[in-house]
Amino acid sequence: MALLRAMIKTLLAALLTLGPLALPAGAASFSMKRGLNLDQWTTWPGEDKWGDREAILPYPDWRKFMKEDDLEALKDAGFDFLRMPVDPSPFLSDRTLALRDDLYASVLDSARMINRAGLKVIVDLHLIPAGGNRKIGMSQVMDDPATFEAYTEVVRKMARTLAAEDAGQVALELMNEPIVDCDSDGTNLWPDRQKKLFAAARSSATKLTLILTGGCYSNAASLARIDPKTIPDDNIIWTFHSYDPFLLTHQGATWAGDFIQYVTGLPYPLTAVPREQLDVTLNTIRDRIRAEASWTRRRGLLAYLDEQLANLDGPDKLLGIMDAPFDTVETWAKANGIKPEDITLGEFGMIRQEYGNAYVMPARYRAAYVRDMIARAEAHGFSWSLWSYGGAFGVVDAFDGDKAEPDVMNAIKSLR
Repeated sequence: MALLRAMIKTLLAALLTLGPLALPAGAASFSMKRGLNLDQWTTWPGEDKWGDREAILPYPDWRKFMKEDDLEALKDAGFDFLRMPVDPSPFLSDRTLALRDDLYASVLDSARMINRAGLKVIVDLHLIPAGGNRKIGMSQVMDDPATFEAYTEVVRKMARTLAAEDAGQVALELMNEPIVDCDSDGTNLWPDRQKKLFAAARSSATKLTLILTGGCYSNAASLARIDPKTIPDDNIIWTFHSYDPFLLTHQGATWAGDFIQYVTGLPYPLTAVPREQLDVTLNTIRDRIRAEASWTRRRGLLAYLDEQLANLDGPDKLLGIMDAPFDTVETWAKANGIKPEDITLGEFGMIRQEYGNAYVMPARYRAAYVRDMIARAEAHGFSWSLWSYGGAFGVVDAFDGDKAEPDVMNAIKSLR
């Protein structure tokens, strides 16, 4: 068996060096339409606790709070699949060496739990930035060749863990939102790195549908830079993410740069309130920037706010911003013979409440945005998965055991 695996790995590596191949038209064995992203972390244990069985297992840790009834309720609401974020960092940490096999087994159990509830599942390897007492995150994987090789091995082992599952019920996403090729220097490193991850996964799981993406946070423009003919496989689903317009969808987010944290209170769309009311909100935002931002950044942040508002000044401009990612992906797909059903909008949504921030986005704006994004995805024939079950973007759970307002879920249920 070891020799066979080595032969398969060698063959795939050779195929990847041959460039574009003439492949028979086909489709992914995994199909989906309407989905929801589950929570990645709820308890957020530090890396110093990752060797503690009670702290790290079951994995992912939504298993500690969600039961099969909760999953069945999602199916009843109209979802047919769930995207299950799995943080790979514990698999790369020495703290978990004694529990490593249990972690892989727990991910498999979690996928099976979702399947038992009548839902398909994408196992999404979802790196996040390192910080605090977390040593390994996206930057370390992307910047250090040895860590990238270790991550590649995690991909291989996760694929092997899932390989025997029903390929119509389980798929594997190799990396969420790779942070690479975002600079203006023209670098295009991600395609070759993704090929390595693909070869590792396919060497372990020959029948599993693999989810591939573009670089730079999985945005549409980066997906359009991928040449799909260099991946010798038709059992692929391509994904992109869109939170456009960011000015409205990430209001108050303290982790998304030094600008958006000052922005709260804007409606969706901006024309949802009288201009006089909008001006009061904008002046409040400007006053907050002047009072709280460092003096070296104030002028730049105020100018950036005006620039973003100019891009949204009028319904046609808003429509253009929201349509652009879908149009980009559709053009790329047609040029490369990719069927719409083999494309998914893997993430979209609007923030409800930032951690520690008292401001809560009115639920009617969130529901309106979600409806508009779903309409776009389905008009293009793309599947979609909303971010997310709980947390700052929660559509089911809020914080501290509270439930989110029902507006977004009601919008989903109306699609049934």
